Amino acid sequence: MSRSLKKGPYVDERMLKKIIDKKPGDKSVIKTWSRACTITPEMIGFTFSVHNGKDFTPVYITEEMVGHRLGEFSLTRKFVRHGGRMQKEIETAEKQKELDAAKSAKAETEEKK
Repeated sequence: MSRSLKKGPYVDERMLKKIIDKKPGDKSVIKTWSRACTITPEMIGFTFSVHNGKDFTPVYITEEMVGHRLGEFSLTRKFVRHGGRMQKEIETAEKQKELDAAKSAKAETEEKK
């Protein structure tokens, strides 16, 4: 749900103070817990370290991110693959096929020489 146009985008005031002191492209990271803060054009070129509940995720701001929230780029949930032993067996079989294909392709190129 977007914020009303009358109120304008939510930008944390402390965040703006931190940005004013630095130059775009600066290598230092701005640490923040404000995931709800909207990304503004003034933030382009800075790297923010956004808290995801456990640790801080570095987020480099580009032009395409303007209008989004900082929290959108720092995921809070970790996806764990589904499946157990059977899934592992399938994946190892696929990897083995790829390795065999790479070896055979390499052998063919050596024979041509």
